[in-house]
Amino acid sequence: MTSAARRRSYLDWMRGLAVLVMIEAHVIDSWTRTPDRLGAGFGQSLILGGFGAPLFLLLAGVGLALSAQSKSRRLGGDAAAVRAVGRRGVEIFLLAFLFRVQAWLISRSEPRAMLKVDILNIMGPSIVATALLWRAFTTFRGRLTALASATVVLVFATPIVRATPLLNPLPDYLEAYIRPIPELTNFAAFPWAAFVPAGACLGMLIDRARTREQESRLNLWFGVGGASLAFAAFAASYLPSPYPRSDFWTSSPAFFFLRAGIMTTAIASACLWESRASAGLRWSPMILLGRSSLFIYWIHVEMVYGIVSTPLHHALSLPAAWLALGAFCVFMLGCAAMKEQVVANWRDRGGKTARRIREAEASHPADAFAKMR
Repeated sequence: MTSAARRRSYLDWMRGLAVLVMIEAHVIDSWTRTPDRLGAGFGQSLILGGFGAPLFLLLAGVGLALSAQSKSRRLGGDAAAVRAVGRRGVEIFLLAFLFRVQAWLISRSEPRAMLKVDILNIMGPSIVATALLWRAFTTFRGRLTALASATVVLVFATPIVRATPLLNPLPDYLEAYIRPIPELTNFAAFPWAAFVPAGACLGMLIDRARTREQESRLNLWFGVGGASLAFAAFAASYLPSPYPRSDFWTSSPAFFFLRAGIMTTAIASACLWESRASAGLRWSPMILLGRSSLFIYWIHVEMVYGIVSTPLHHALSLPAAWLALGAFCVFMLGCAAMKEQVVANWRDRGGKTARRIREAEASHPADAFAKMR
């Protein structure tokens, strides 16, 4: 079997694509002047940018399933695997609050913004919940059925949850995690959390592929199935809604499955691209961006929305904003390359220190640290 790292570089490539779409959404939203925000071009830019967050959540689910399956085999049990994956989900949730503290310190955002629910606030708990659901079943079929069912329930319950008065007594800072609260919610669990178990379904199928040929064949089915799902969801969007209150762009199941189908097809396309003969032989900016996705998310939001870029806020025409976007993406690529170099130098330094200690201990344990100096 070929190495998993080489076979699945297309997932890093997809994370790189998600990074570019995320940056596009934020730059165009923050830097485009008010008159240009009324045109069709701005609306189409926002539709494109709207794929960034769901793609990150979907890929988080893919990575969760691959990691859980791998750790289960390596650590010898599902419980240890779930603990490891769950810790990562908790870390992401805590990072969401640390990110808000950073924004408050640098740009002096309002204290209420500390409670704002953003993508990391939803991603972290969703990873934990999906990992626990994966652990609750022991067979491949049982897990796949449970994850798919969780996705469907979350999606089809969204219009009901958003309209029910039963959640009204909840404090705003809790309700904001379940359904949108003005000025508190950027992402709510219904339906955004559903992308994580949906991605976990894809990840479980990918994990079953043991050869390059099997994975290529699987991704061919991803392409066919994703395109079919997107077409069916698009057609369903023209049918009368069964819900008394539902909005296509926010709570409609049709919009969720339309995006899920498109993104699944994109994963298949990325796999095809990374299967070419020259893949892996040259430096890939997309894979670099994908490996640095959390780092870029962390630094770019403050640069785009914060005090650093104040003169650009709502100051550029839409074409100028797109030109600025291109320059900013190159800058982010440079930051990612610099970060990787710093990390590589730090690891190399640690490795050299460890070798010096081993050599000193081998020659004379009592003089180990003296020889190291």
